[in-house]
Amino acid sequence: MIAEKATHVSTPEAANGTRAAARTGRAVLVTEPGSLSVVPVDVPAPGPCEVLVRIAWCGICGSDREVLAGTRPAQFVRYPVVPGHEWSGTVAAVGEGVDPALVGKRVVGEGIRPSSANPASVEGDVDGSTTDYEETGFTLPGGWSDYLLLPSNLLHVLPDDADLRAAAGIEPAACVAEAVLLADLTVGSKVAVIGAGALGLLAAQLLKGAGAEVTVLHHNDSREELARRCGAAHYGVSGTAEEDGLFGTFDAVIEAAGAPGVARLATRLGRPGARVVLTGIPGEDADDLSSLELVTSQVHVLTVFGAPTRAWAYAVRAFKQGILDPSVIVTHEFGIEQAEEALALLGDRSSGALKVLLHP
Repeated sequence: MIAEKATHVSTPEAANGTRAAARTGRAVLVTEPGSLSVVPVDVPAPGPCEVLVRIAWCGICGSDREVLAGTRPAQFVRYPVVPGHEWSGTVAAVGEGVDPALVGKRVVGEGIRPSSANPASVEGDVDGSTTDYEETGFTLPGGWSDYLLLPSNLLHVLPDDADLRAAAGIEPAACVAEAVLLADLTVGSKVAVIGAGALGLLAAQLLKGAGAEVTVLHHNDSREELARRCGAAHYGVSGTAEEDGLFGTFDAVIEAAGAPGVARLATRLGRPGARVVLTGIPGEDADDLSSLELVTSQVHVLTVFGAPTRAWAYAVRAFKQGILDPSVIVTHEFGIEQAEEALALLGDRSSGALKVLLHP
């Protein structure tokens, strides 16, 4: 169980006295790998061009487990940190230069902060030097808290009646939305999705909405019913893809499993000229991609790390239109004080947990 500490923490700005604390709240703080606790926090008032969001729901991702375990690459995390990059909420306050009409609006928001020094970032592309990397929930305070402070230009406003529980899944959907955009599909394109976890199932929804014929491949048959609910026309077991005659048959392949060896499988599934988009980060680098196979098969390999603004816009639009419904993959909900229990459940393969949400 998590022990609530008596000490308060605040942002560096508040600690320096440059921004007065307007509220108090709670947050899940990972001070270092293996050390997690719920702490009271002083919540600063939003500064110029900032908004303060009251968090409604926040998802738990495999990368959050990496933060606690200490296995996330060092350039992509900074301790101590409040995790949480998959969140939804309501604007509680705005700073100078922000439209007051935003107060009360239901919102989600981008996590990776673009750098004005990086021309690619100005265009909405999050690719760039890792020395510029800053992201909510990894190097900056995240959504496992009562309140979240962030720049107003990262917000995406939802309809007044939006289901905020479902909307917490828009962030992972935005990541695979970028994969869908990179796949450059046409109506009727045959697309394979490897992995029937949260990312793969959200990708299936978006692909179905784009008019693709979707085949979901998973390491076992446990997710077939859910994959078909999410838009899969076909379902198969990834380990038997070759004997099932699937190699070289797809116009595009989206890899969303993040397991060793899956990248090579993805490239073998594509027909000549296919676009193969890799989104998963395996725990160990053992994919052994073959340049001989890549060149002779003429597949085009692309990658996704996070979601640029165009992908967020795509996912939010799909959510508003009812094409994207992340609620169907939610299996468990916990209060914020149960974060440690929720993380343990997600790490238990026998639990059946798929998408786990926290709520203040």
